[in-house]
Amino acid sequence: MSSLQKLYSRIKNNPNTVRFEELEKILTRAGFSGSWPSGGSSHKTFRHANGFTITVPHKKPYVLACYVKKAIELIDENGGIS
Repeated sequence: MSSLQKLYSRIKNNPNTVRFEELEKILTRAGFSGSWPSGGSSHKTFRHANGFTITVPHKKPYVLACYVKKAIELIDENGGIS
């Protein structure tokens, strides 16, 4: 099992303690591209070529579990990580 798959498994099993950088890494490897809005917002929008979109706030120390669960749901619908 690769370190990326271990990270994905840990995030999936415990969505309450996920850092923004970890979630960003998983979404990027799943084919999402992220962009910050030009207005200086604390939210980053991730888009997939299939039309899936999720906006995640950059909150420290952990991202709220509802955003993590939605991201996991979108990754699973898209076929998982490679």
